[in-house]
Amino acid sequence: MSGNARVALGRALGLAVLIAALDQASKWFVLIEVMQPPRIIEVTGFFNLVLTYNRGVSFGLLAGDSPWQPYILSLVSLLIVLALLYWLRQQANTVMILAVGMVSGGALGNMIDRFLHPGVVDFLDFHYAGWHWPAFNLADSTIVAGVALLLWDGLFGAQDGVKD
Repeated sequence: MSGNARVALGRALGLAVLIAALDQASKWFVLIEVMQPPRIIEVTGFFNLVLTYNRGVSFGLLAGDSPWQPYILSLVSLLIVLALLYWLRQQANTVMILAVGMVSGGALGNMIDRFLHPGVVDFLDFHYAGWHWPAFNLADSTIVAGVALLLWDGLFGAQDGVKD
């Protein structure tokens, strides 16, 4: 592995650890300080703090009560993260480092929840005219932002193999 690839992996992993730590800190703060007792806290006319546990993946897909569920979902997450880190070795530019770090950190934060709680802790609830977007958390936000960066880089990034 080249020196540039090592640096890229180190930066992406550093960002991932930072994101996972911030995600876990935000969830513990909500669980211990804000949601005692659990309730709906109206922050604005379009945003509430709530407490939900997502046993599945995005929007509750693949949710189930199998005792193997956390292990299976965590294994899938881990395999995706490892594939992204391997891919980063050949695609090491700033946007890719950020994207892979964000997706990996979010996946790690949610993976930790699967073993500590009844599901992934979600608490951010945006709504409009009675319609609520599924509750989410910081990890979910960084995964979405990281995937958006991956798409942006794939569509509009340097196509001539130049790495920064």
